[in-house]
Formats: sequence, structure tokens, C-alpha cells
Amino acid sequence: MSDGQRSPSAGTGQIVVSGLTKQYNNVRAVDDLSFTVEPGRVTGFLGPNGAGKTTTLRMLLNLVTPTAGTATIGGRRYADLTDPLRSVGAVLEASSAHKGRTGRNHLRVICAAAGLPASRADEALALVGLTPAANRKFKGYSLGMKQRLGIAAAMLGDPRVLILDEPANGLDPEGIRWMRGFLKGFATEGRTVLVSSHLLSEMQLLADDVVIIAAGKLVRQGPVEQVIGSMAHGVRVRVRTPQAAELTAALREQAATVDTDGHGVLLVSGMDAPTVGRTALAAKVELHELTTERPDLEGVFLELTAGKAEIR
Repeated sequence: MSDGQRSPSAGTGQIVVSGLTKQYNNVRAVDDLSFTVEPGRVTGFLGPNGAGKTTTLRMLLNLVTPTAGTATIGGRRYADLTDPLRSVGAVLEASSAHKGRTGRNHLRVICAAAGLPASRADEALALVGLTPAANRKFKGYSLGMKQRLGIAAAMLGDPRVLILDEPANGLDPEGIRWMRGFLKGFATEGRTVLVSSHLLSEMQLLADDVVIIAAGKLVRQGPVEQVIGSMAHGVRVRVRTPQAAELTAALREQAATVDTDGHGVLLVSGMDAPTVGRTALAAKVELHELTTERPDLEGVFLELTAGKAEIR
């Protein structure tokens, strides 16, 4: 379906969560949460176990009623979209289907219920690489194949928005690489991707933006590189030398900040590796290691959520 033929319910594809709160008895699963997901970008939704990610996604899809706040897609609640399957594709868990039904027939049943042509089933299977398994029964599918079938079902209506909860579960390395390319390609078309995952190294490769929550509250949001670059230690140079005291003194004379990791390794901030090397040469200090360390998403995530993860 071309953009010109899309239902008005598709809107711009922008997701806006504003003041979203969910209280379960004495537990506040989501606490005054606000963030925006922009079209044309992949947004990673990150948080420790129990942070409230799945509850937030369920409220966004009107599967759970918020205690307070709003969540809209293209300016409208999911429940108010006139043609939701053509607007939003969602996978909150590995696809479930009748164990005796084939992958193709499972998708054809969804097409029939949604008023879509049966041919969309084969198109979606091809899109996720499941054509060779189209006539296999669901009971014979691996977890990774079930994940792909779930995404195929989400893509039947050619939606402008994809919302996925842990889509890489059960995928092998090739499958994860395929998933990354698929989602990036989807966003490149100007569509919106919101994906929750615990695979932080993969999210650093996949996501343009991240929303990090803990204990139901927003911790940090923004472009991935901006979030990583916002950490206090930033880029550091890792140095190993048998003359640590002499090198530390020489570096501090050059206004560098020098710390230690507790195992005799120097961590130098405020100076790049070539300058550290030249300083060591001038001080006649022997070097055994000189490495530039850049913060990664996993380290930033652990630092931002330290002490905030809890079983609630």
C-alpha cells in the first residue's frame, strides 16, 4: 500500500507518551513516564527486568488501561485508530498459533479477519525469510522461526509503525543480523520503530535513539551517541606501565586527569593516546599498553540504572 493510499489513522507515525502511569495495588509499575518516538528512526526502549517496559508497551496498544497519562500513535490512541492493522504492527511475544496450522495458513486467517488479500501472507513470509517453511506446521517451528512469523503477522497491513518487545529472543547470530537490517530498512522508509531489548551491544548497532527507564521512571533519552557521550568519564586512555608513578606525575604536569582501576592500570582523561605516548617517551617511561577506551551503551546503561533495578 502506498503512502497516498494509507488510512488517515496511520498519521505521521510519531509516538507520544505523556505522563503515563500505571498503579497495581501497592506497586507503581510505570511512574509519570514521558517520551517521544520519531518516524524515520529506530528507538531502543531499555531498562532492567521489572522496569515497566512491557507494561508501557501494553498501555500504548490499549491492552492495559493507564492509571494516568496518555499514549498516542500519530496523535490518536491505538483504540481510536480506524484501521489499526494498517497503521501499527506489534509483537509483544513470540508468535502463537494453532500448533497444527502451517505458517502460511496462520497468516491467511489473520488476513481474512482483517479484510486483507490472502496474497499478503506469502508476501509477508517472503519479507521475513520464511517462505521455505511456509507449509510447515507451527509445532515444528523453532523459537527464532516463531519470532519471524510474529513479525510477518505484524507486517501484513504494511504498517507505518512497528512496536516490538524482545524481538531477537531465540534468533541465532544470522537471524539477529537479519533483524537489524530489516528494522533499519523499515525506518529508512520514514516509518517508526520502537523496540525493547536486553541485547545492549545489538541495540548500540541498531538504534538511532534510546529511551532508558528504571523502576517505572525515565532515566535518560536521546540519540545513542549523545547519551553515551553524556557520561562523565567520556573517552579515556588505558595505560599499563611498570613506572606508573613517574608517568602519572608527567601526565598531571600536562593537566591530564589520571585515575587507576585498582590493578595498576592508569586511566587517563583529558589527553588522547598519541599525546600520552609522547609524554611517556619524553619522561623515558616504558609502556606495556596504550589503548583508547570509549564508553559503550552497555556501560552507560549499567551506570545509569545502578541501584535502580528492583523486583517490584
